[in-house]
Amino acid sequence: MASDPSSTAVGSPASDPIRVMLVDDSAVVRGLVTRILEAEPGIQIAASVGNGQMAISALERSDIDVIILDIEMPVMDGMTALPKLLQVDPGVKIIMQSTLTLKGADISMRAMQMGAADYIPKPTATRDLAGGIEFKAELVGKIKALGQARRRDPKRPIRPGGAPPASRPIANPVPKVQIHPAGPLQLRTHAAEAPDIIAIGSSTGGPQALFAVLGIMRAGTVSQPIVITQHMPATFTTILAEHISRVSGWEAREGQDGEVVRNGRVYIAPGDFHMVIETKGPDKVLRLNKNPPENFCRPSVDPMLRSVAAAYGKRVLTCILTGMGSDGLKGGQAVVASGGTVIAQDEATSVVWGMPGAVATAGICSAVLPLPEIAPWIIKLAARR
Repeated sequence: MASDPSSTAVGSPASDPIRVMLVDDSAVVRGLVTRILEAEPGIQIAASVGNGQMAISALERSDIDVIILDIEMPVMDGMTALPKLLQVDPGVKIIMQSTLTLKGADISMRAMQMGAADYIPKPTATRDLAGGIEFKAELVGKIKALGQARRRDPKRPIRPGGAPPASRPIANPVPKVQIHPAGPLQLRTHAAEAPDIIAIGSSTGGPQALFAVLGIMRAGTVSQPIVITQHMPATFTTILAEHISRVSGWEAREGQDGEVVRNGRVYIAPGDFHMVIETKGPDKVLRLNKNPPENFCRPSVDPMLRSVAAAYGKRVLTCILTGMGSDGLKGGQAVVASGGTVIAQDEATSVVWGMPGAVATAGICSAVLPLPEIAPWIIKLAARR
């Protein structure tokens, strides 16, 4: 899945580029990735090391924004190094390099639960590094999005090689949040109608947010079906569903084409498929398709939201969680046009405030909330059923 690099531009790259550390025991991979990134304005390779122990030492003496961390390395592997790196600098953004296998997906999911910001498929010399446009776009897009989020962190430490705070411009200042006229739930003068379905969209940082939100929702009184589009490739969505079931207690699985939507279940859009809902007689059924990517993504949040708006009308509650880009904006507008409700995660608790920021600043959200407040808000509305 390629990301849109243009949606994550950074300001004044010459004076203060995003500083990246590469951690991989393969000198060949580090060299090829270095050449990719050094060709990008606004990105600088600040360190390149061969194992986790060297990465910790480099982070202690260097100003680093984003770390690309391989999982399997000698001396100290990526999973051992991850918590140690975050102990040195809790705000540094770490992208795990993972193989597109069940094992790699499972390790990546555990890494994100431990604090990694995102993952990227481990490159191969024959496919990705030898001119792979999709790999380059995804890598650069994630580095720029996470680097920009890092620059907004007021607690970011200054180490040798880093620019002083005054010279750290942040591009594209975020417009003011505009709350939809319906207002937050607690401020409404008339009771909102409870939803018949809950639709969630997420991307970078999404798995961590999903685990938190769904765990609290399961302990509440939510019985509606939940459909989720998380930007992930095939295999990774399989593991995501397993982790959601294990962490939250929901019955979560990848959606299957033609499956009837049932209460009390969580359906994840499978990697490389858009997941939508159609009305078939008295039932609502899932449909999977390989229509062209939207917002550079498949699965994409927008087609899912358009379909739930068409199938359920005003009885839709949509939540847009952390993620880069603006996927979910057009679908969220369709939900609101049908009388449904949209809420979003706030900037302070988002890994990247791209997707939730897009809907929050478009004026279609009834609430923009910190992550810990999202599940209680949903529970309150869902309980009005």
